[in-house]
Amino acid sequence: MSRRRCRPVTLLAGLLVLALSALLLPPVSAGGAPPTPAVPLTELTVVSEQVASGLRRPIAIAGLPDGRMLIAEKNGTVRAYHPDTGLAAEPVLDLTARIDPSDNERGLLGITPAPNFATTGILYVAYTSLPAGALTLARVPLGAPDKLQVLLTQDHAEYGNHNGGQVAFGRDGYLYWSLGDGGHTHDPFKAGQNLSTLLGKIVRIDVNRTCGSKPYCVPASNPFVHTPDARPEIWLYGLRNPWRFSIDPVDGSLWIGDVGQGLVEEINHIRPWQRGANLGWSCREGTPIFDPDQCRSGGTYTDPVFEYDHYNDNCSVTGGVVYRGTQTPEARGTYIASDYCSTRVFAVRPQSSGGYENATIGYLPTQPTAIGTDVHGELYVLSDLPGWLNRVRFQHVPPAGANH
Repeated sequence: MSRRRCRPVTLLAGLLVLALSALLLPPVSAGGAPPTPAVPLTELTVVSEQVASGLRRPIAIAGLPDGRMLIAEKNGTVRAYHPDTGLAAEPVLDLTARIDPSDNERGLLGITPAPNFATTGILYVAYTSLPAGALTLARVPLGAPDKLQVLLTQDHAEYGNHNGGQVAFGRDGYLYWSLGDGGHTHDPFKAGQNLSTLLGKIVRIDVNRTCGSKPYCVPASNPFVHTPDARPEIWLYGLRNPWRFSIDPVDGSLWIGDVGQGLVEEINHIRPWQRGANLGWSCREGTPIFDPDQCRSGGTYTDPVFEYDHYNDNCSVTGGVVYRGTQTPEARGTYIASDYCSTRVFAVRPQSSGGYENATIGYLPTQPTAIGTDVHGELYVLSDLPGWLNRVRFQHVPPAGANH
């Protein structure tokens, strides 16, 4: 049989067909079988197991590449836990000389390892600082508190609450930091809608470069770089107290738990292309109007993807994470959050057809302050005053009568 050479156009068309076919076919796992599909949220529940105790008001958690979990305690110490060896007796970092732990919401508030932590040992931390309670973002080598470098601060002297405090790196390599609206009630400084202050915002900065006298740079793609009188570091605004947010490692989107005034607790889901989104506070609390005087004519407000009432034992949302682990593949892509008082677990998931499904799928141990993941994407939760660390996992509970 004679062999003919394919024409370039025919070859390109064939490659295009193959590429489109690959996109349309379901992805295949390393073992050759298609991945386990997500199940309805109503078929999921959570169970927890206590793995450590004796922590002093644990407030934030972060996984390290070596398998350890770093746990920030409110007074300024950082403890290390490893599933093989348990909770280390001595802190791996002590910042108590710098931190103001007064009031229920001040202290060491957030911690995250640098993307190159395995080679640098650098952590990024957020805290309320001595002597005046300024909200502070800094970096510090693990175990070397004397080498701490302050990157950015925001005055917050008048009230002790609404400090925010989450820090996290995005897929873009930039550092994100959340700050509350300044405290007390009713947004006393009208900070939520004011772009000239970092209060009531999530900021985004480049910590790998310096610009002028600043130990960081503002990314040129930040939304308010060219807005007169606006702080260029701002990424999102209109927040009340976003003290726990997370970034989905798959798509780079932010999931934000924003604590309400007394009516609504809310979860926001913000994709990278929604930079500069106005989440509404204090014009709105969730979707209801809160203060009409703070509402702008023709203003565009981004609705939460889930909100729940402040009653029925609820009091304060604890934002969580999107599950990307492997132990329960049926739950992949599910975001979970909880409430500090009721401990209910709220599951939220985007639907392929648009919108979101949600369900209440169980309870966490008492007073959950932070939900985080280890290096493998598996879940852990901290309990405040009991001082517990618990491992959390999903269970698939098919409906009664379902075929197995």
